[in-house]
Amino acid sequence: CDIDPIFGSLDDFKELVEKAHARDIKVMVDFVPNHTSNQHPWFVESQSSKDNDKNDFYVWRDAKPDGSEPNNWLSIFGGSAWQWHEGRQQYYLHTFLKEQPDLNWDNPEVRREMQNVLRFWLDLGVDGFRADAVRWISKDPELRDDPVAEHYHDKKPPTQFDDLQHKYSRFWDNLFPYLRELTDIVASYPNRIMVFEDYPDENYSTSEQYLGFYGVNPKVSMPFNFEGLHAKFNAESMSTIVNEFQGMINPDVHTPVYCFSNHDQSRIVTRFGGEKQARLIALMQLTLPGLPVIYYGDEIGMSNGPVRFEEIQDKSVFSHGNDESVGRDPERTPMQWTAGQNAGFSTAKPWLPVNPACQNVNVESEQNEPDSFLALYRRLLTLRSRYEILRTGEYEPLSDTDNDIFAYARWIGREQHVFVALNFGDTKHRVTLPHTGSVLCATHPTDYPEVTDDGSVELRPYEGVLIGCSEHRLSIE
Repeated sequence: CDIDPIFGSLDDFKELVEKAHARDIKVMVDFVPNHTSNQHPWFVESQSSKDNDKNDFYVWRDAKPDGSEPNNWLSIFGGSAWQWHEGRQQYYLHTFLKEQPDLNWDNPEVRREMQNVLRFWLDLGVDGFRADAVRWISKDPELRDDPVAEHYHDKKPPTQFDDLQHKYSRFWDNLFPYLRELTDIVASYPNRIMVFEDYPDENYSTSEQYLGFYGVNPKVSMPFNFEGLHAKFNAESMSTIVNEFQGMINPDVHTPVYCFSNHDQSRIVTRFGGEKQARLIALMQLTLPGLPVIYYGDEIGMSNGPVRFEEIQDKSVFSHGNDESVGRDPERTPMQWTAGQNAGFSTAKPWLPVNPACQNVNVESEQNEPDSFLALYRRLLTLRSRYEILRTGEYEPLSDTDNDIFAYARWIGREQHVFVALNFGDTKHRVTLPHTGSVLCATHPTDYPEVTDDGSVELRPYEGVLIGCSEHRLSIE
């Protein structure tokens, strides 16, 4: 294990962990168990012959008698998931890019080595892991063909990932036992966690998948809830996602991990249509139970950045016939610290171009602006840190989703209640409480709506409020 020199050195990383911990900041690292680079020493040795020590570290298979691939499995980025290797005269499996060969997790030695990878970083003091693409580490050992998707009617064999039902190429029987082995390593170190990156599979029920991941090792591991990454911006969609999920899990055992933005999806401001909508998502995410995961830049309202074709770094674009629409670079542009050179991110040329919006959207300009995006996040995070009710309090849905309002209560015992009312519509709505309360936070920190003596509050379009109150019933007009 080491740090790629383009990012620095292992000593740099140790210094990062030390200085973060001195500021009471925890450090999690990305852990990619499914595959390695084709430049990794394991693969270099594995590809050299059929009788070396790393021969079975990857998924190698002979061609069919006609020379074709072992089965019909497809890469996420299009085309066959099998790549012919002239030296070994065999195919190797790559669920992602051909430069990312899949490890053979059915080989016990591979599992031991990956457990040692975790130990290496844990011994350096990291506080946890985001485990990437975990669904793929267990596959059908018989390599049966994936069924064709119901929507696919072409006579030619499918070539695009979504044209198959991925019944055999992922989420196989040993997935949870293999993850348990990994999380047992994490659990052997105090106060460490692992969060699983996983998108629900159409072949299984949502509850079966989420509860399966929660059952791996609930004291130290949990799955992301990525439903919000594909949600529509309306009260019905958002409330359905949250209410169904909260009703499915055991809040005394399972920690929700709500995520509405990441490196693979358009940013919230871009995806949902603007700053007002993004502020509403922020207020919702930071008042829901569990562990909120915020993508860098969302706290200042960053949007997708323009990336010219010659500046593209995401190789998935080239795997899709130079289709720029599938690229993920626009949501990965550098953090916008200032309006200066390279947005204050670096004095060197950055990996991706800086978003020109940094002239107005940056940390420095929002730092002392009381109504900025950053001020909203700081207010919400302060409240969340201060009040246990926002972190671990019970959740109760309150609103009728036939309108624009999504509302819910958080409570502990009889006395502590807070309400969240979110207007996803483009018209005003009045929300009435049976008793009056006080606004603790609103989507515009310096422009709170007024709670009247009769306990009602008028929400402007795309406005949300967090209200402290002793009762927890709402009526909505």
